[in-house]
Amino acid sequence: MTADRPSPRRERLSAEEALRIAGGAPGSTGFFFDFDGVLAPIQADPAAVRPTPGVVERLADLVRLTARVGVISARPVSFLRDRLGGVPGLSLYGLYGLESARNGAEIAVDPEAEPWIPAVRQAVDRAHRELPSDVLVEDKHLAVALHYRTAPHHAREVAGWAAAVTAELGLAVQEGRMVVELKPPVARDKGTTIRREIGDLDGAWYFGDDVSDARAFQALADREAERRGFVGVRVAVANDETGQALKDLADFVLDSPAATPAFLGDVVARLT
Repeated sequence: MTADRPSPRRERLSAEEALRIAGGAPGSTGFFFDFDGVLAPIQADPAAVRPTPGVVERLADLVRLTARVGVISARPVSFLRDRLGGVPGLSLYGLYGLESARNGAEIAVDPEAEPWIPAVRQAVDRAHRELPSDVLVEDKHLAVALHYRTAPHHAREVAGWAAAVTAELGLAVQEGRMVVELKPPVARDKGTTIRREIGDLDGAWYFGDDVSDARAFQALADREAERRGFVGVRVAVANDETGQALKDLADFVLDSPAATPAFLGDVVARLT
């Protein structure tokens, strides 16, 4: 797997340079994050994932100080809301943007995705029946994720099964860190979500760890090319599985999800 290559752009920013720019215009800057691998460590059991201590408090600080704060994840909004404790003013975008909830509102489902729910239900049922028992099937209602982290020898089998089933049912495939996801063939991803959310901002940051996050990086690069003065800061959180491709596209890199709260503390200090 390779990350999408952004269009030509300015030189990479250091963390200090990015902090200085954000500190000059916090009221027109947005901060956006992936969840797994950025705000929380990856776990073999997806249901066991919890935010890194200190993350929720720093998100609340950012909501108070900046124009917009959002979490864009492959997880359902209900999962994000449960793990992030209902931070007032925090926007949540689940399933790459097929679901959304802003400032505690009810969960909105993309109307283009709803007709595909029966096909997703078929895929969930078949995955339980046809895939090896050590492949974890995560039912997200609007999508199904097939995790092979604890059984990496099944990677090729899972990918082949997913390709065949999506072709048959008309679904789309999204690959990630030791996971293959089947979802509605609707043009929603982290890049399209970021493009929609940054239209009225003068700057935005995105923190990601996986190949799907390259599309969010690309959205920031595109906005820089379109709007003079806009600054899009790309932050990669390192990992040993898919992290190198994203690191090559980032302005700078955090060592792990454990480093996220402290760095956000530095951001908050600069903004105040």
